Amino acid sequence: MNQALLQEKARDHLWMHFTRMGYYKNHEIPVITHGEGCYVYDTHGKKYIDGLAGLFTSQLGHGRADIARAVAEQTEKMGFFPIWCYAHPGAIELASRLADLAPGDLNRVFFTSGGGESVEAAWKLARQYFAEIGQPRRYKVISRNLAYHGTSLGALSINGATGIKNVFEPLVPGARHVENTDLYRNNNQDDSVSYGKKCALEIERAIVIEGPETVAAVFLEPIQNVGGCIVPPEGYFQEVRKVCDKYGVLLVSDEVICAFGRLGYMFGCERFDYQPDIITCAKGLTSGFVPMGAMICQDFLMEPFLEDETKQFLHGSTFGGHPVACAAALACLDAYESENLLANVRENEAFFKSELDKLLELPIVGDVRGAGYFYGIELVKNKQTKEHFSHEEAENVLFKFLSPRLYQEGLMCRTDDRGEAVIQLSPPLVAGRKEISEIAQILYKVIAEASELLATH
Repeated sequence: MNQALLQEKARDHLWMHFTRMGYYKNHEIPVITHGEGCYVYDTHGKKYIDGLAGLFTSQLGHGRADIARAVAEQTEKMGFFPIWCYAHPGAIELASRLADLAPGDLNRVFFTSGGGESVEAAWKLARQYFAEIGQPRRYKVISRNLAYHGTSLGALSINGATGIKNVFEPLVPGARHVENTDLYRNNNQDDSVSYGKKCALEIERAIVIEGPETVAAVFLEPIQNVGGCIVPPEGYFQEVRKVCDKYGVLLVSDEVICAFGRLGYMFGCERFDYQPDIITCAKGLTSGFVPMGAMICQDFLMEPFLEDETKQFLHGSTFGGHPVACAAALACLDAYESENLLANVRENEAFFKSELDKLLELPIVGDVRGAGYFYGIELVKNKQTKEHFSHEEAENVLFKFLSPRLYQEGLMCRTDDRGEAVIQLSPPLVAGRKEISEIAQILYKVIAEASELLATH
């Protein structure tokens, strides 16, 4: 199709996800045709640096012939077969490799089709596990305010981002929320260690208030996405692990974004040195080449289902463990290792942070935070008081000015106001200092323009 026909067909038929469809009545829909490395191209031939790795997903970058070959070879052998009472070599090999890579005795791998589905599976497993061991009252979960865990009804209930879930109420009962770990907006000015203990105590209080005998699991991201890459205070996860152990509650590390090198380690829990009972993951597992997710569990969670021949976890999906997805994931794991990409992230992390810290010179940049190749830039109305932008101001700054200008300048990133007003970055893991500098320079130019615009109004 030519450009005009693509626009017409897109407006007539394509319903894009989390997209203000009405906006495109009067604006051109961006249509991305291909990519190479850290860059993608639109129908006009314009080049953009992918500063968001698609959506925290394209760890290996775009246009990978090695992954395409692995997918094609598997498709020729067997395009599809389910893992319902059967297995296939790809699922077995991938499960084994993930078990070897995961910390501790996270040895059981349940495949899904994506991140939200992995979270849904984890809550269902927690509930059925406790029912099987004689504690059926344990069904509740605790997560943090603003946290995003998916869009299926169960995962949506775990979300702490109210703006995307209230319209779907009533939700699944049993989800409770506590304060997140936003040290930048810590009004008591605690040091990191004290603040970490205080935040962990919030979780313990919630467990006690709900009744420990009713709480099944705590769901936490290593770095919380919504709110702008909220980093855990020092010692936070160690304290949370103690709380979970004290009350017999499962700790679920939701690593849909943070796994597979995003923080410079295969799993985010390794970066912050804690041992979860379950890891939920997706995105980077296949670097987005094929949809796939997984729930990786400690051995003890499988035990009730091995007691006799009639037991089964009453959950599954058609495409979980898809052979083509397994082939893509295995090829991605090979690439992470052969190209030493986790080391690349660790080696460039300090440089990335130092380049982004230059943005703090600008009057509307309040905080730069994150780790590895995952950063958030919080924008504020007043840097001294940390005053928020109003909803209307955030709309004007983020969506009416910054988002289109950054795109115009050739940078794909994310502007978000579900918590504070932030810009988020998560480039492909193959990015080097050249790409990092390019991202930082475009950001500085455009945010400086926004600062000047606000100063004149």
